[in-house]
Amino acid sequence: MNLNIEKTIELLRESGAMLEGHFLLSSGRHSDRYFQCAKLLQYPQKASLALEQVVGSIRADIEEGKLKVDVIVGPAMGGIIAAWELARQLGVFLGEVPAIFTERDENGTMVLRRGFEIASGQNVLIVEDVVTTGKSSRECAAALEANGAVIAGLACIVDRRAESEEKIKWPFYPAVKVSVSNWDAETCELCRQGIPAIKPGSRKI
Repeated sequence: MNLNIEKTIELLRESGAMLEGHFLLSSGRHSDRYFQCAKLLQYPQKASLALEQVVGSIRADIEEGKLKVDVIVGPAMGGIIAAWELARQLGVFLGEVPAIFTERDENGTMVLRRGFEIASGQNVLIVEDVVTTGKSSRECAAALEANGAVIAGLACIVDRRAESEEKIKWPFYPAVKVSVSNWDAETCELCRQGIPAIKPGSRKI
């Protein structure tokens, strides 16, 4: 494990963002560990440090002509602060980069609201706090593409996807990859042990 990854893990632990127990995830799956990155992102300095490595990787690809970023978008709720911080850091060498967000409407569909606009052909970097199955990222991408956006890549603080999950189809920039047990509800080992599950996330399943 390299120094930057160790630093990110330590930041998650220090802030209480890495929880252990029996959790019902927004994807509907069950897990023995949950990442509440809001606990990390409440501290501006920790948020900055956690995303430094991501910014470095993105900057390198931009300078090499592999990536272009016009707008940064974070799916609500978890992606909002992470997207803002990433835009702040990238703005140091790119100039001002807008950070906006998508959110769910009354039907649970991810949409662009609040007067936010994407011009046709703009290159958008999606930013999440945690990627588990990639579902919210894909829903965010669909909403943006409906407005004419080109999805340039996906960034996050924690990549906790299982090896069996669908591969991310865009350039992917996680601060840290963490292996975590997770199961379908029907095969959950913790349910079999009779341990109650709690749902700490914000999305209605």
